[in-house]
Amino acid sequence: MRHLAKYIITRTLLTIPMVLILLSIVFLVLRIMPGDPVSSMLGGHAPEKVIEQKKEELGLNEPMAVQYVSYLWQVAHLDLGESMVFKQRVTTAIADKLPATIELTACGMIITLILGVFLGAYAADRRRQVQDSMIRLYGIVIYCIPVYWLGLMLQLIFGIWLDVMPIAGRTGPRVFASTFEQTGFYLIDTLLIRDFAALKDVMIHLTLPAFTLGLTLSGIFIRLTRANMLDVLKADYIIAAEARGIRHSRIVYRHALKNAFIPILTMMGLQVALLMAGAILTETTFSWPGMGRLLLERIYLRDYPTIQGVIIVFALIVAGVSLVVDIIYAMIDPRIRY
Repeated sequence: MRHLAKYIITRTLLTIPMVLILLSIVFLVLRIMPGDPVSSMLGGHAPEKVIEQKKEELGLNEPMAVQYVSYLWQVAHLDLGESMVFKQRVTTAIADKLPATIELTACGMIITLILGVFLGAYAADRRRQVQDSMIRLYGIVIYCIPVYWLGLMLQLIFGIWLDVMPIAGRTGPRVFASTFEQTGFYLIDTLLIRDFAALKDVMIHLTLPAFTLGLTLSGIFIRLTRANMLDVLKADYIIAAEARGIRHSRIVYRHALKNAFIPILTMMGLQVALLMAGAILTETTFSWPGMGRLLLERIYLRDYPTIQGVIIVFALIVAGVSLVVDIIYAMIDPRIRY
């Protein structure tokens, strides 16, 4: 336990410089790229005096080093500042959009794991057969397809041609906004108040975005699971289990898959960053009111505090999930702690 506690503390401390480096890069890039919040608010024809007055009001005329230190001081006090464009607390804007992104990302990861892990295990069990070749081909093709293009195709097929799925939003017009005031997570809120009609509506709206996100990353887990399962299926204890007459499906999907899951668990933590990046494109495609869409809107407006705040939250989520995965990995395999 002492080594595990030391490992957890070390991994936690390592996330601090990672977030600090990311914050510094974003801060610098935002201020050297063309455009600024004042130009977005006042347009290109405002008098120079008005522009300078607005910059002074927002603190943009101060040296970059002073702005940087001031922002670090704010973040250290858990204050992400105020939007330069809408005069709204950044934490308020993020708190309003974050549940939608977490809900979409979590459902996307579930679909990714179900498809990727079980198809990969099935392909390994059917090695060099037609099923194996088809699943491997699917894994390669689905990974190469851009997430926004896949989203547009699903919208076209299921939303336009078949007209069986909605193509935008989290709910339909018949669901009242007051239904989701408890947590902001629509699936949880509808279950808490036992409004199953609203739950069905939420799940229908979530289906296409979640499948778009989940299908895109399933190819990675297919290849990883297949490769690890092929090694495990050659192990002596698997051969011994087959010699004892244990049912083949039980050997493959219970014993072999369980032992092949450790590298897959590690990959889960690494793929959270890709899921977040994919969520930005998915939310834009499906008009999903989440963090990704908020980030793109504020990038257009050069709203520095909101952009920085959203990226910090994304970084903390990725770092937090990676830390949890590392801890679980260390608990499963004690060699990692040393």
